[in-house]
Parts: sequence; C-alpha cells; structure tokens
Amino acid sequence: MTLARPRPRLLLWSAMAAYATGFAALSVLRHRAFETGRFDLGNMVQAVWSTAHGHPLAVTGLRGDALSRLGAHFDPILVAFTPLWLAWPSPDSLLVAQAVAVALGALPVFWLARKHLGSERAGLGFALAYLLYPPTQWLTLNEFHPVALACPLLMFAIWYLDEDRLLPFALFALLAAISKEEIALVVAALGLWYALAHGRRLQGAAIFAAGVGVALVAIEVVIPHFSRAGSSSFFSRYRELGGSAGGILRTAGTDPWKVVTTAFTWHGLGYLARLALPLGLLALLAPLLLLAALPELALNLLSAAPTQTSIRFHYTAGLIPVLFAATVLGAGRLVRDRPHLAPRLATAALVLAVVSNYLLGAIPLWRYFPGAERAQATAGRVTQHDRLAARALRLIPPRAVVSATNSLGAHLSARRRVLSFPYLQDATWVAADETSPGYADRLAPLPTAVQLSWLRRNPEWRLVFERDGILIFQRRG
Repeated sequence: MTLARPRPRLLLWSAMAAYATGFAALSVLRHRAFETGRFDLGNMVQAVWSTAHGHPLAVTGLRGDALSRLGAHFDPILVAFTPLWLAWPSPDSLLVAQAVAVALGALPVFWLARKHLGSERAGLGFALAYLLYPPTQWLTLNEFHPVALACPLLMFAIWYLDEDRLLPFALFALLAAISKEEIALVVAALGLWYALAHGRRLQGAAIFAAGVGVALVAIEVVIPHFSRAGSSSFFSRYRELGGSAGGILRTAGTDPWKVVTTAFTWHGLGYLARLALPLGLLALLAPLLLLAALPELALNLLSAAPTQTSIRFHYTAGLIPVLFAATVLGAGRLVRDRPHLAPRLATAALVLAVVSNYLLGAIPLWRYFPGAERAQATAGRVTQHDRLAARALRLIPPRAVVSATNSLGAHLSARRRVLSFPYLQDATWVAADETSPGYADRLAPLPTAVQLSWLRRNPEWRLVFERDGILIFQRRG
C-alpha cells in the first residue's frame, strides 16, 4: 500500500497558513521587543485610532502639530482598518493583518504559474518561492505600512488582468492604488503590458490613463492640499535631481547622464542584484511586464535615502508582484515547447529561493548556520529591559498627551496627541529610553541626554519612574 501524495493546493494553503502564523508572531514579538517606532508603526496606529474615534486619518507631527496622514502619503486604505481596530484595539492587529495579507499573495502566484507552466506542482513551487523570497519576508517584518498591501493586491490584479477579467482587476488595482501615491503608476504600466502583450489596446490605454490620472491627483492635488509645506516632504530625497516631480522630469530631459549616474551606483546595482538573482533572472524573459517595475525602480534608485535601495524595507512592495509575475511568465516561455520541464524549473526556482533566503532572508533560525543572514536575527527577543519599559508605559493614562522617544512612541500612539521627545509643547507626560535615542534627535538643538538632564532639574516636571534607562516624567499640576 502506497501513501497518496499531498495535493499541491493543500500544501499551498498549509504553507500560507504557516507563513502568516510565523511572521505575524515574529512581528508581534519585534513590537514587544521595542524594535518598532513611532516612525512608522506609531504613525499608522495613530491614523487608524483617530479614524475609529471620528477624526479621519488625523496624526500628530514631529513637533506636535496636528496633521492629516494624507499630507505625507496618499494611503486612504488605512481607513479600512477601522473595523479591525474597533474589534482588536492594539498595534498587534495591524501587524497580524499585514502578515496574513502578504501570505495571501502566494495564491495568485500559484494560479499564474499553474496556467503558464501547465502544472499544479509548478504552481506550488513558484508560490513557495514567493513566500521564501527575501524581499517578501522583509516587507512583512518592516513594522506596518499600508503600501505592503499593494504586494498581494497587485499580484491579484495581474492575475485577473492576465485572465481578461477586467472588473475584479479594477477592484484590486484601485485598492492597491490607494495604498500609496506611486502605486497607481505601476497600475498604469500594467495597462501598457496588457495593450502590448494581450493586444487589448483600447482597454490597456484606458488602464494606463486611469493609473496616471490617479497618481497625478494623489501627488499634485491630495498631498499638497493636506500638507502644510504645499507638497510631499519626501521630494527632498530627490533634491539633486530637481526636488519635485516636474524637476525630475526636467533633469531627465536636460541632463539624462546625471539621472543615470545617480541611479546606477554600486549600491544601486547591488540592490538590483538582490532583487533579481533570487529569481534566476527569469523575469528578463518577460520584458513587457517588467515595464511595470520601472516606476518603483526609478523612485528607489534615484532617492538619496539608502533605505529605498535596501530589500529590508517596504519600498519593494510595488516591485515584488511585478518581478514574480514576470518570472512566472518567463518560465512559461521556456517550457512552452517542453512542458515536461515545468516541474524541474519550479523545483529549481524553489531551491534558488531557499538558498537566497539563507543568504538574504529574515528567518531568525538561519543565525545558527555559518554564512547565513544575521541582520535583525535577535530582534524578536524580549529582554528584561523591554518588560520594564512595558511596565513603565502603563503608568501613562491612555488619553494623556505624551512626548516619547521613537522606540517607545509606537506603544503610545493610540491617542489624539503624541509628540516626539524632546518636543514638549502641551505634553503632560514624557517617556524616554536613554539606551535608544529618539527619532527627533537629529533635529533637536541638544542631544537626548542633555534634554533629559534639563528635565530632571526642571521643577515643573516630576520623575515618577526610573529603571534601566527608562524614564517617565509627569508634569506637575
């Protein structure tokens, strides 16, 4: 008697459940180990909390000014988390939802690979490769960002577009577009692919126009309207190239070599290698679909912020679905006349994913093996210091205005006003961790240690907790 092999679909759902469970737990542990911050998890928590309490997407700026989240990024999809917050009012709910959402992206990868390689085993292999792809895992663990939802949403959108099912495509594309302002440009580029690869020129042109239109409204209308600066502060990352969307385009027209040298540095080329090599360069066999990766690649490679050219941050959210879909289509071209190669190709993709995960991935267990990736391998370890910090923060009333250093701020952001220490304004409480300097230190006139020393001597403030570098102050009266 021989045992029946597990069905690929059962294995797929088991792998997705394991991924969602494991990375949700790891994300929550990282939060409890104070590896998250007010920037960025705290921002999202405050936006969702404010929406649930009748102030849509209201947040507090670095210096205590009242702002709208839409003045920084076009991500109104955050409003959709309001019911979840009302049912589970904790930052953990957002972290768990993100892990589940990213895991679900394996489903359209499976469908797409099964279709183009003609094999469920091949579909399973590529779906597992998606879950093992290092940028996928780092995206899941990078605190919580609404743009992370663009990864599975765009993956579903590509599947439905490849199936010529325009209504569900439009739904998933729209949801992806409201996760961050530039994602609509990815949708627009998918329209070009649809027009050129599928021969649906009219429909493809309409998708392209709609995507560009949504992006322009988000970048040139919505963000400037809600921003006190009149434009997104993130354009400062492109100051050398013009500092605005129009300025970048002018530089590209008048000095294209400057654009090339800015993008293709050694660091930029290393970033491209970390994205492409784990996929075996198969995406190059589907060049039309790779057009959809150009907007995100351009934004990341031209930015002065080094985090945008690292696979450990959320800036890969719009790239992962395009690269994976192009990889599947490229593999499909290889096996078109040799269908018997499909399972072998999927196995090779899976082996490559395991190796790349060992070298670049986010699984903490790899730290026990020589030569493996060790970055943030112990970030989920909750120490005695972390437990003391959690106990200290419980002294602060939930409605009080608080000024906090960055690592403590993510645990204090579910309130109407939260400031970044050393900015005090109307704060009645201060929470500071001397062992973990605050985000605002680089903008403050004096270092955190000097500010805390002044606070100790100030008769207006009373020190109510001090242990292991954790300080809690309360304003007198």
